[in-house]
Amino acid sequence: MKFGVVVFPSKNLQDLVNSYRKRYDPHYALIPPHLTLKNGFEATEDNAKDFADKLREISQNHQAFTLKTSKVSSFQPVNNVIYFKVDPTEELSALHKEINQEFSQQALDYAFVPHITIGQELSNDEHSDVLGSLRMKKVNHEEIVDRFHLLYQLENGSWTVYETFRLGKE
Repeated sequence: MKFGVVVFPSKNLQDLVNSYRKRYDPHYALIPPHLTLKNGFEATEDNAKDFADKLREISQNHQAFTLKTSKVSSFQPVNNVIYFKVDPTEELSALHKEINQEFSQQALDYAFVPHITIGQELSNDEHSDVLGSLRMKKVNHEEIVDRFHLLYQLENGSWTVYETFRLGKE
């Protein structure tokens, strides 16, 4: 079974992201717009309770933080992913770091670049065209994030919430 850890932004930001994702992201129907804290990893269903216990502890060590999008960017030439850049904060980086240290048996594929994907699996030409037009758009959005989620993947490829964790002492 595949698991992951994410932050879901507010409905306003999700609606904005989805206005692009429905055209440029083939995973649009599989998972809502999100900021990945821990990439998908394989584990047994029995491990999920242990993961949830560890994530609950981690959530108590961290406070709510500001999520601010500042521009449209891309991971090209590594891959043709277009995203809203999320400004890194100390709180966000610390949360990401602790989650990934706790689940260190799964190696990190890339350095942590906080982002919310708006397009992926585009051809080189389409990527270039879409990125060129979206870079001109203003994407200044700011909100407070006070929770994150452990997700699991269903057989049809879609993701659903296993448990939600509120940041800070309860």
